[in-house]
Amino acid sequence: MKKKYVVADEQVKKFHDRLWELENCWRKNILEPEQTLDGLQLLIENKRMMVVPAVDYSPLLADWEAFYRNLGIDCGLSDVIIPDDPGGFNQVIVMAKGITPQSAYDLCAKNFPCWKCTDDDLDKIVTSDRTAKDGSYAIRVRNCVEADEELKNLSANHLKQQNIPGITLEEREIFELKFFKETNRHLDIKNWTLCAGSRCSFGPVPGVNWFSAQFMVHWRPPGFARAGLRSRYAVS
Repeated sequence: MKKKYVVADEQVKKFHDRLWELENCWRKNILEPEQTLDGLQLLIENKRMMVVPAVDYSPLLADWEAFYRNLGIDCGLSDVIIPDDPGGFNQVIVMAKGITPQSAYDLCAKNFPCWKCTDDDLDKIVTSDRTAKDGSYAIRVRNCVEADEELKNLSANHLKQQNIPGITLEEREIFELKFFKETNRHLDIKNWTLCAGSRCSFGPVPGVNWFSAQFMVHWRPPGFARAGLRSRYAVS
C-alpha cells in the first residue's frame, strides 16, 4: 500500500504554479524532451532524481574577464549568476557592468567595419529588456552562426505575444565581438538577427547582420516578419 502524505494549501499552490511553469516551458520548446519525460516518470514512480553536481563556471567567467580586459575594460565577474541550460543553449554571453548599445557598438567598430542606420547615439534611442547599467549579468543563447531557425517568420510582435524573450541589441553586439575574437569570423552572414529584446524610441526593432564586409545595425518594423529575419531566444 502506497504511503499517503498530508499536503498543505501552500504546497498545493506551489505545485500548480510549477506545473504551469513546466507546461509553459514545454510549449516554448526550451526543455530537452527525453530528459523532461524521464524526470516526470521518476516523479510518478516516487523515485528520487539523481543529483547533478553544481557546475563550476569560474573558468568561463575568467575567460570573459580576459575578453573584456583585452578591450580595456577591467571587471570582476566572479559573482555573475549563469542561468541553467534548459537544453541546447550552451552559448553564455556575459555583459559587463556599464555596457550599453552604443558602447558595445563602439567596441565592435574598433575591431571591424561597422555601420548603423542612424547618426544618433544608440543609447539615446534604444531601450532593452535587460541592461548592464547597474551590474553585470549573463544570458544563454543557442551556439549557432545564424539566428534561431525555430524563430523565423516571427515578428517582434509575434514573439511578444508568445512570451518568447529575445536577445537585446547590446547582447548581440557583444556576442558578435566575442565570436570574432575567438574565430576571426562573423555571425549572421545569411540571415538577420532580430534583436527583439530591444526597441527604438520611435517604434522599430533593431536588426543585425554581417553584410558587404561590415557589421550592420538596421531597424525593422515590429510587425515585420520573414524567413531571413530571426530572433535569438535568450535564457536569463
